[in-house]
Amino acid sequence: MRRCLLLLVALPLFARAEPPTDQWFTVLLDGRKIGSFESRREVRGDEVHTSQSLEMALDRAGVRVALGSTETATETRAGAPLAFGSISRLSGSESRIEGRVHDGVADVAITTGGATQRRTLPWPARALLPEGLRRAGLLAGLEPGTRYSALAFQPSGLEAADITSVVAAAESVDLPGGARTLYPVEQTLVLGGAPMKTRAWIDAEQTVYKLIMPIMGVDLVLLACDRACATAPNQGSDVFERTLMPSPRPLRAQELAGTMRYTLASPRGDSALALPETDEQRVEVRGEERIVTIRREAHARTNERPASADFKPNDWLQSDAPDIVRLAREAVGDATTPLERMRRIETFVRGYIRNKSLDVGYASALEVARKPEGDCTEHALLVAALGRALGIATRVVDGLAYAPGFAGKEQVFVPHAWAQAFVDGHWRSFDAALPGFDAGHIALAIGDGDPWKFYAGLDLLGRIELRKAEAATP
Repeated sequence: MRRCLLLLVALPLFARAEPPTDQWFTVLLDGRKIGSFESRREVRGDEVHTSQSLEMALDRAGVRVALGSTETATETRAGAPLAFGSISRLSGSESRIEGRVHDGVADVAITTGGATQRRTLPWPARALLPEGLRRAGLLAGLEPGTRYSALAFQPSGLEAADITSVVAAAESVDLPGGARTLYPVEQTLVLGGAPMKTRAWIDAEQTVYKLIMPIMGVDLVLLACDRACATAPNQGSDVFERTLMPSPRPLRAQELAGTMRYTLASPRGDSALALPETDEQRVEVRGEERIVTIRREAHARTNERPASADFKPNDWLQSDAPDIVRLAREAVGDATTPLERMRRIETFVRGYIRNKSLDVGYASALEVARKPEGDCTEHALLVAALGRALGIATRVVDGLAYAPGFAGKEQVFVPHAWAQAFVDGHWRSFDAALPGFDAGHIALAIGDGDPWKFYAGLDLLGRIELRKAEAATP
């Protein structure tokens, strides 16, 4: 989803020389309307102010999840960055980012769960906001075969991504307002080392009318139309059902308590599938297949030591907050070793979050501490934050977990999140949302609790299939 938001923010890359002040798009997922997107641009004296808002509604196992993002930017007429902002919304949970750019740095204020943190970050060299991206597109032109690159800064993630564009010959495109002759532009976005290809259609004045990007094995489509069309009632789409990965056979409890070997592959033949290796998970590349071996008991396999950030509080793991520190001490009692402390934290969080609900969307650890409800992500973030509050390095893993039955489906792997802590010289997993970690957990990505990193890791869903599952020796 994070890449989705970044591509939407990059839409002004193709705006006309004097673009419309307000442009609307209807948002479709697999042909069903799920939201709207609005882009606004206003010139005030020597400054250009832009705003882009995405609103979507997805169904998750019968529960409606609201997702939205508003990105703002202030730049000079020449496209130099001055300020930026972001408001990200997930099922009532909101985070805000405000930043000002000067002298090669950005002064940033981040508010999550009612707590604000301030920091100064280096501004990525050559990184552009919407007006700068718009000017880069104008400079490149629309001659078929034209190729150009730009570095797009995303406020919600506080990082920049390379976008390479290639212009193709004009073709007729059907739109809600009728057919238009438009130029296709193939885009390749690289964020976190993983490329994603999209396609935009623009007119001779370089205004976008259509955009397609792949998400979880289906197409997310934006079509330009009037406001009434864009804001019409949503049809909804059960995106969660698309994320379930069928198991080729039932898995027995005794198998999951040991070591499992899985053969994964992409139905599209995607050779770029990248899965992390951990002290519990080993990945072997065999052509288009990935052989993933998972041990329930961790041992030092990767020799990966914690980074300093793995011990520290951040915007989603507020481990220095008094409420978090109090809960951490309550959870561990008289336990003294890091391993025993993490085991007690796992048990404590499992009981502390009494309302096991899909309604939350994504809440920070501090929000969960104050209002104990949610699903696997809320459990994982609270476990990780409580560990850091006691000086233990932790991180958050997103991936898949085996379920004999879930949401009317049998023998499936379900999108899931859990925590890892560095204890006894290696990274060990702790899962408070389930009875515990076992060999039925497949890691897709490792992060620090940032929700956009979590959803970016789930980009693999819909792009992989499980061909074989077998018990293995350690």
